[in-house]
Amino acid sequence: MTKRTIITLPDPVLRQVCAPVTAVGDDIRQLADDMLDTMYEAPGIGLAASQIGVLQRIFVLDVAKEDQPKAPMVFINPEIVWSSPELSVYQEGCLSIPEYYDDVERPASVRVTFQNREGAQQELLADGLLATCIQHELDHLNGKLFIDYLSKLKRDRVVKKFQKQARTTGKS
Repeated sequence: MTKRTIITLPDPVLRQVCAPVTAVGDDIRQLADDMLDTMYEAPGIGLAASQIGVLQRIFVLDVAKEDQPKAPMVFINPEIVWSSPELSVYQEGCLSIPEYYDDVERPASVRVTFQNREGAQQELLADGLLATCIQHELDHLNGKLFIDYLSKLKRDRVVKKFQKQARTTGKS
């Protein structure tokens, strides 16, 4: 298992749409393991493949509380097939937009279909933090970031801050 480098804003890779995983084999399982290692070390509760520069439809998450055992989940080719009309607001952050947090309103519950790390088709009804994380990570696979849900003024301010940082550190 290998820790990967997390891509940060304003890298254009974060805005690309990921391609479906065509076959779940050892390479995809290794990718999932690397992603989990990277996520835990960051530390974070979710990580999409695009955040490490791999443009495939896979994300990992673990929403277990600190006092609970780890509960890693792998979602391959995920698709939300139902969203509740009820909404909830969570303060979201992102490993690709470090140290920035803001409230985002999303459906309170979702039903998602996906393949697990063995390639078996699964379906999950999620609510609360898990539903929010699934939607956040699935957005990454579609080239969308949580800041896209903010006002244009807030979003522009965040993007400018990260563009300036990238110029200062030579990572543009």
